[in-house]
Amino acid sequence: MKIFSAVMAGGAAVAAAGLIRSGYERRHFVTEEITISSEKIRNPRTLVFLTDLHDKEFGDGNEQLLTSIQDIRPDVLLIGGDVMVAKPRKANLEVTRRFLDGLCEVQAHITGENSGKPFRIYYGNGNHEQRLGRETDTYGNLYRQLRVLLKERNIAYLSDRSVNLNEEIRISGLNLDQACYRDFLPVRMKEDYLTRHLGQADPTRFQILLAHSPLYFEQYADWGADLTLSGHFHGGTIRLPFVGGVMTPQYQFFHPYCAGQFEKDGKHMIVGRGLGTHSINIRFCNRPQLLVIRLKPQEQEE
Repeated sequence: MKIFSAVMAGGAAVAAAGLIRSGYERRHFVTEEITISSEKIRNPRTLVFLTDLHDKEFGDGNEQLLTSIQDIRPDVLLIGGDVMVAKPRKANLEVTRRFLDGLCEVQAHITGENSGKPFRIYYGNGNHEQRLGRETDTYGNLYRQLRVLLKERNIAYLSDRSVNLNEEIRISGLNLDQACYRDFLPVRMKEDYLTRHLGQADPTRFQILLAHSPLYFEQYADWGADLTLSGHFHGGTIRLPFVGGVMTPQYQFFHPYCAGQFEKDGKHMIVGRGLGTHSINIRFCNRPQLLVIRLKPQEQEE
């Protein structure tokens, strides 16, 4: 009996320590940097990528996050979706509105420092944005409000849409069908899925693809995405040394694409760990992440 009590007490202590650690991690994001080199890039560019904010605020009005973005002074900010949490009777856009307003202030500051050279913001869909648009009986006009927020702030909304950043870079935002987010066994992606949604990739430009789920990296690469930016998996919730992420939001365990950088036939995918959580509000060995991506010409690769 004493041994059992000791084991139970020890287990409770470990669990309590884990929850304290998780709470700390959820409140403190890290900024991490990745460099990608390509023969299609002639002029170095700095991108910032964030995903899965899920109504999280780091400081009042996300001041800490916005300050970090401003200090980086990127050329482009890419948002990978799931800025809000779409849950019945709880969904709202208040945190989203404050965050977008803060981004506009950062945008004005950076543009002014760059002598008027624009700092551009692009917003791609996650499954929570698409849920707002699909389930209007539940969420009312929240999706329409989101689109108005983005339009009023001159933030480019890439909903199955592509834009040319310049002569070197093209950015596309892909919408994934609801079945792609199905728990346990997501649907297989048909070969022509990306072409039907986005048309052909541009082989003359460095093709960036915002695709919220990393599950379909092979299809993204085959379509022609030089760099796919994904999230959705929240880093795997708990990350273990030498193993990686434990569980995705779709209840897949130890999936290799939970977070990090991946390569297939010269095509790259970066999966962000995200910034927030929902439903399973735990992070362990899995700090929230703001990503800085340096694009460089091939000859500058070290």
